[in-house]
Amino acid sequence: MDSPPPRPVVTRGPADPSGRAGATGGSPARNPWWDNTRFVSASLIVVLHTMGSIMDRYGPLHAFHVAAWAFRVPAFVVLAGVFSSAGPLGPRQLRTLLRSIVLPALLFSVLFSVESYALGSPFALHITQLPWTLWFLMSLFFWRLLLPLVAQLRHPLLVTSAVALGVGYVEEFGLQFSASRTLVYLPLFYFGWRLGQGMFSQWFESRWSLPAAVAGVLAAGLAAWQWHRDIQGTWLSMRHAYKADTALGLEGAWLVRLAVLASAATLVLCLLRLVPKRRVPLVSALGAGGFTVYLLHPLVILPLREKGLIERADTMPEVIALLLGGVLLTALLASTPVRRLAQPLTRPPVGWLLAPAPASASTRPPMPPHAHPLPKQALGEDFGVTP
Repeated sequence: MDSPPPRPVVTRGPADPSGRAGATGGSPARNPWWDNTRFVSASLIVVLHTMGSIMDRYGPLHAFHVAAWAFRVPAFVVLAGVFSSAGPLGPRQLRTLLRSIVLPALLFSVLFSVESYALGSPFALHITQLPWTLWFLMSLFFWRLLLPLVAQLRHPLLVTSAVALGVGYVEEFGLQFSASRTLVYLPLFYFGWRLGQGMFSQWFESRWSLPAAVAGVLAAGLAAWQWHRDIQGTWLSMRHAYKADTALGLEGAWLVRLAVLASAATLVLCLLRLVPKRRVPLVSALGAGGFTVYLLHPLVILPLREKGLIERADTMPEVIALLLGGVLLTALLASTPVRRLAQPLTRPPVGWLLAPAPASASTRPPMPPHAHPLPKQALGEDFGVTP
């Protein structure tokens, strides 16, 4: 199952800044399935960051936090893999990485530093350890560089999983350059790429898989409700080396990580099966701005958190208002006017920085006739990579 297929190339036109991809000779179009999934995951991420500091107070909220973990960052990692290419990184692809990942990461890191300083913290530039959610961009950059190499391995999923499990025993892999999370989430990124090439296509179309996906989500909810206080945050964060915080001890910590990663992959499959493939009013349109939401929402939430406004929520109506506020904030930041205003930051111009592109930089070979990838659009701004 994990042997690499021939290098895939999506037969679609180039992406425009809105993330659309025109079929060759046709009009621009988006696949609403991916946009719907992005909006769900982005909303959960924003809700978590909005309410994260008070979730430990309430059992149901903490259980929700644990149950929905796989639908947040792991889902974003898998989707980023879906929209990535394992082909050689030519001039066009490298320019896209610079414009869509490297420069936005640096710009928003500076903005975060300036805002933190304005809120009373000492001024500090974050270079090797990007603040808050920006670790994802640093990891995404390395995932894209590693994917062409990983796809050449005989057993990519086995090798990347072994690295993800073994790196927990190496203290040097931590927050610097997002090294730990880059390697731990690499199997999910590769898994997403394989989904984009058609793996598990029968799962997404079969009738029997729908009740199975419902059962999977319900099982996650029941398990979280029963054991959410026993599940350590270090098991889910993937940021540091192992600790002897399990009944299996330090020697068996890799088994816990294996179970967590396997559960994440399974639950992401359940999420994708349950999300409607058809266009959903408002949700599909807002899902196209998932990348903008991911970058902007910390700048909005940070002042609320630092000023103690979130901590003051101690009644059920206030908690519900915070939850709804997180969803509304997601919708606002994903809206077309906000995306257009933020585009100079999320997709900064790079012509002043780069040499003229070679004339052949955008040429692509045809897709092999036996390759049947899942339908998708070029990613554009949504995750900063294109197929």
